[in-house]
Amino acid sequence: MEKHPVYSLDELRRKITRMETFRRPDPVRSIASGIEAIDRLLGGGFSPGSLVEWFDSCEGAAATTLALATARGACADGGAMVVFDRRGEFYPVEAVRWGIDPRRLIVVQATNRADVAWAGCEVLRSPAVAAMLAWHGRIDGRDFRRMQLAVEEGGGLGLLIRPEKTRGDPSWAEVRLGVEPLPSDGQRRRLRVRLLRARGVGGEHAVDVEIDEQTCRLYSVAQLARPAAAARAARAS
Repeated sequence: MEKHPVYSLDELRRKITRMETFRRPDPVRSIASGIEAIDRLLGGGFSPGSLVEWFDSCEGAAATTLALATARGACADGGAMVVFDRRGEFYPVEAVRWGIDPRRLIVVQATNRADVAWAGCEVLRSPAVAAMLAWHGRIDGRDFRRMQLAVEEGGGLGLLIRPEKTRGDPSWAEVRLGVEPLPSDGQRRRLRVRLLRARGVGGEHAVDVEIDEQTCRLYSVAQLARPAAAARAARAS
């Protein structure tokens, strides 16, 4: 597969402008995360026009896979996916493997935090963009709020991967998820996904997930349960 182009911020602006004639169909009620147990708890999946945070304890690799699974659903109607790759480590071929149309995948390299914050809002505001993926450390509260307002206007999804140390920071995300690796049998990667916060959902919930790299599918391998309830059940057994 030939190398996927990487765009500057100026090139991104021109490309998004050319795509503005595209209008996605009326938004569906929810966008599947790819993890059935999580989707059931959320009433079907993520809400269009919202921000989703993943806190990854293993340098973003696991969360990136989960974000791509979500982006696949978000882009199913033909919208674009924009990736802000500040570290130059994003692998576009992996996105294509997970079902993202390479013709509508836009990878942007920008190292200045202020530029990424500004461009992220412009991207989220565009109705042509179904999903935006970005890696963030600390996020200024005003920038976070601007992103939240922009994604509400655009109707897509803002997928934010953040280090575990920022988990206690104030947030404008509708859903917050924690991701940690688990021992695997060598055939499939296994992760524990914790639903830390979601509108209308009380408490913290967790589910173990296996990743099938061949079919690019996610499988729940444990029943969704609150950690406290699971601990009580373990003590009683």
